Amino acid sequence: MQDNSIKSIVIVGGGTAGWMTAAALANLLKDTKITLIESDQIGTVGVGEATLPHLRFFIQRLGIDEHAFMRATNATYKMGIEFINWGEIGDAYIHPFGDFGHPIKGIDFHHYYVKLHQQGLNKPIGQYSLPVMASKAKKFAYPSTDEKSILSTYSYAFHMDAGLFSNFLRDYSETRGVTRFEGMVTRVNQCNESGFIKSVTLNDETEFDADFFIDCSGFKGLLIEQCLKTGYDDWRHWLPCDRAIAIPTQATSAPLPYTKATARNAGWQWRIPLQNRVGNGHIYSSPYMNDDTALETLLANIDGKPISEPNFLRFTTGKRKKAWSKNCVAIGLSAGFLEPLESTSIHLIQLGIMKLLDFFPDRNCDEIRVNEYNRMMQLEFERLRDFLVLHYHATQRSDSAFWNYVRTMPLPAGLDHKIKLFKERGRVVQYSEGLFLKASWLAVYFGQGIIPTHYDWQLDTIPTEHIVKQLDDIESDINSAVHQMPSHADSIAQHCALAKSWRTPPPRASFSLYGG
Repeated sequence: MQDNSIKSIVIVGGGTAGWMTAAALANLLKDTKITLIESDQIGTVGVGEATLPHLRFFIQRLGIDEHAFMRATNATYKMGIEFINWGEIGDAYIHPFGDFGHPIKGIDFHHYYVKLHQQGLNKPIGQYSLPVMASKAKKFAYPSTDEKSILSTYSYAFHMDAGLFSNFLRDYSETRGVTRFEGMVTRVNQCNESGFIKSVTLNDETEFDADFFIDCSGFKGLLIEQCLKTGYDDWRHWLPCDRAIAIPTQATSAPLPYTKATARNAGWQWRIPLQNRVGNGHIYSSPYMNDDTALETLLANIDGKPISEPNFLRFTTGKRKKAWSKNCVAIGLSAGFLEPLESTSIHLIQLGIMKLLDFFPDRNCDEIRVNEYNRMMQLEFERLRDFLVLHYHATQRSDSAFWNYVRTMPLPAGLDHKIKLFKERGRVVQYSEGLFLKASWLAVYFGQGIIPTHYDWQLDTIPTEHIVKQLDDIESDINSAVHQMPSHADSIAQHCALAKSWRTPPPRASFSLYGG
């Protein structure tokens, strides 16, 4: 019987996408030759250094010690994202990696909160979230494995130096057999009959052939678009920001355990605290703000001396119509771009890798696998897009043309229904597939002033004083737990000192990027 398995893979492009892909494949595939081609002459985008909790499982499955990773990437812990000036100027709330309260008698906590809110409770819902209160207190502790403990009700992610992370994974990958070649791809060669990619040619005329190709070439999509011409869905009418300026600064204080996203006149500004510096950036919409004004706005709102020149970036929010075409999959920016408002960039890389491993093909690249991969990635992109659009649309701001536009723009199909249902009944529409769970939607709804008109009618059978006591008890338990947690700075100092060697290859096993 003919062996039709994939024996060779070429990854075009390095950076976070390329080296995460190389590391995952090297960890799983024993007998496959993996080659990565990148050029030091091409800079990486690297605007996002904040992550989501899913990255922890990627690191674990690679057999990498988390503390070694943190030390190598100057990482800090992240328990959520603070959004400032999004609902109205002066507002602030934290989207936590954890729940608000807990269900009581089978009814979601937020219904209890809404009932008391209608009766005059003026506390923000964040006071019933442990990661919110820990963030405000600048505390951090690892979640408990005891599911009965309140310390088990949250997760965490990282702020990290994306460039150092790429270097870290390069070392990991090369130790496990990945071969890196320096050079720029100047020509992509296809089979005349099938249209499959046969090989790529570098600027020095070196040619690399392979059974399968992975495009990590960034926005330009060297393989997936310039060669295979899969097309692009432009989402700027929903997410109109199309420019970014990034600049790192010296740290002036101990790092916070959360990211900051501050809304500005025509976009927003990020602040990401690392151990050794702070990452800053301003994402904005060029029809509403020019580059000079955007830079002035950024420089006027940073707390520390810049340590490099500003990096100007241009992008088109959206996605490839097909992330997988023939024998090529696009991962990372070559597959699409959603602004890093909710730190989804690295997650989308991880998701693309995970789905590729789920549907890993033979050399035929059967259409059934290709189509299902594209369907699932389309769903993930669309649902992430809708969550980001919610942040812009759920605003009362009318102080600029930008905010007037996003507040009144037509919404993607389904999102309008989702918002209206929550406003009326307090119901959060759940997806069978999609990243952000109920607590994430609740954070934005309540944080930006969308309060349901009605709560679950069953609460009218419970005396109000009982509900008050239950919420008081939850708040008390949270405050007690936060009081016992060490400071974020102390946790970093303690755990980074515990780093172990990660160079010994772990046993090969099944690969799940989500744990389990």
